[in-house]
Amino acid sequence: MTDALQTIVLGGGCFWCTEAVFVQVKGVLDVESGYSNGHAAKPTYELVCTGTTGYNEVVKLVYDPQQISTREILEIFFVIHDPTSLNRQGADTGTQYRSGIYTTTPEQQQAAKDVMNDMRASGVYDRPLVTEVLPLKNYYAAEEYHQDFFERNPNQGYCMAVAAPKVAKFRKTFSRLQKD
Repeated sequence: MTDALQTIVLGGGCFWCTEAVFVQVKGVLDVESGYSNGHAAKPTYELVCTGTTGYNEVVKLVYDPQQISTREILEIFFVIHDPTSLNRQGADTGTQYRSGIYTTTPEQQQAAKDVMNDMRASGVYDRPLVTEVLPLKNYYAAEEYHQDFFERNPNQGYCMAVAAPKVAKFRKTFSRLQKD
């Protein structure tokens, strides 16, 4: 592993929820909501919501591997979403909500495969994992109003019902990895 900062992109359903968790993770220096691994030019939220662009709602994480490992990031990721649900997270349905890990290095690709193999071997899930593991391509930042959404709108209904429980689960399960 290198001392340089690394970037990994994760799709775990609505990006508001995933972002709400990872902004609290020690060693994660930047979190940006966006769209990746699709085929349309310059995707917008409205376009991505049609499910026809191939894009996934994702968060791009820039992290310091001296403070948090790729494996730890992926362990958090698998706890805060359902990697056995194809093209859906809770009430959110469509290919834009698929479970995905989009890597920027071969080491990240291997870490993702290792974590998933360990999870399969442990029997932690009673259904097969459907998380795709692919190199990152065609990443675009989401519109400004999506950035830091949970932080700016903690009392919004979706945030209270869906994002807040994910944040609470992270805090309970990974308190040692929470920023001070």
